[in-house]
Amino acid sequence: MAQPMYHRIADDLRGRIESGELPPGAQLPTELELRETYEASRNTVRDAIRRLISLGLVETKPGQGTFVTRKIDPFVTTLTGSAESGRVSSESITYLSEVTATHRRPQVSAPRVEIQSAQETIALRLRITPGTQVVSRHQERFIDDTPWSLQTSYYPIEFVTSGKAPMMLMAEDIPDGAVRYLEQNLGIKQVGYRDWVTARSPDQNEQVFFRVPHDSTVFEVFRTGFDKAGTPFRLTVTVFPADRNQFIVDVGDVPAPRYDIESARGLSGACTYPRISGDPGSRRNQAHGGPDFDVCRTAGTPGGSGVFRPEPSRPARALGVECPADPRLPLVFRRRGLL
Repeated sequence: MAQPMYHRIADDLRGRIESGELPPGAQLPTELELRETYEASRNTVRDAIRRLISLGLVETKPGQGTFVTRKIDPFVTTLTGSAESGRVSSESITYLSEVTATHRRPQVSAPRVEIQSAQETIALRLRITPGTQVVSRHQERFIDDTPWSLQTSYYPIEFVTSGKAPMMLMAEDIPDGAVRYLEQNLGIKQVGYRDWVTARSPDQNEQVFFRVPHDSTVFEVFRTGFDKAGTPFRLTVTVFPADRNQFIVDVGDVPAPRYDIESARGLSGACTYPRISGDPGSRRNQAHGGPDFDVCRTAGTPGGSGVFRPEPSRPARALGVECPADPRLPLVFRRRGLL
């Protein structure tokens, strides 16, 4: 069955974007120009543009036109972590340190603190009656000046009415995070947490904040923390747009996440350096940075010891890779990329 015309137009424009003919920030031809180029109707061209928008490849600016979006380097969040801390749901201190460790620039807003009546989705997870008052702490989070996630944590109102945890009502970060603060002041120790992950379309506020179309996808992670008695005492809801976030779930004793690395023989025939493979089934060596390429190459001539000087290949340099002098040592990644 033949593809619809708007699919063919969208695929052609997508090819021009991915080839670099239309680089990030470039303006697409006007609607009239596209109609003439593809001999298509106005509605067909508009459907093609909407398809590109849904793929996150272009964005429309009212009164200006349609532009190629800049490529977003996804951030990888490990959902599994310490049962006591629950790292994805701690407040800005942990978030800042995790993002900074990847040599990217994090930023968080000051907490917005409110007293709210718990909606049903919140009440069910905290095991309280809908409409019961809770304390909410909301923050907007950014990476490299790009809106990255929205996070709201909910706590029983009794934590503050007891007078023992006054910082829960302060519109400022809590040193060491709220989980540790509650343990120190109320004796409530988190022994575990449950993550409930859903996917949905963004609401209007999320569309504006993340600058995504209405038919895009966001992940919503509900993290419920439990004390020793199995009682839920806090709920953190984090919204992540799918175009800039990836997740890892570790089970058991596993090494820290890295790129998909495989062994390949160095050019000297004596040293072995790893390769990065975008397709585990591929064994092609594309030095221009295709799906399979050398990370470190040996360069020049061997010295008195017969060891070649390693240097990163061009695509590896783009990933911020540093090559160790000894191929048996681990690579150093200055940026975190796709797994």
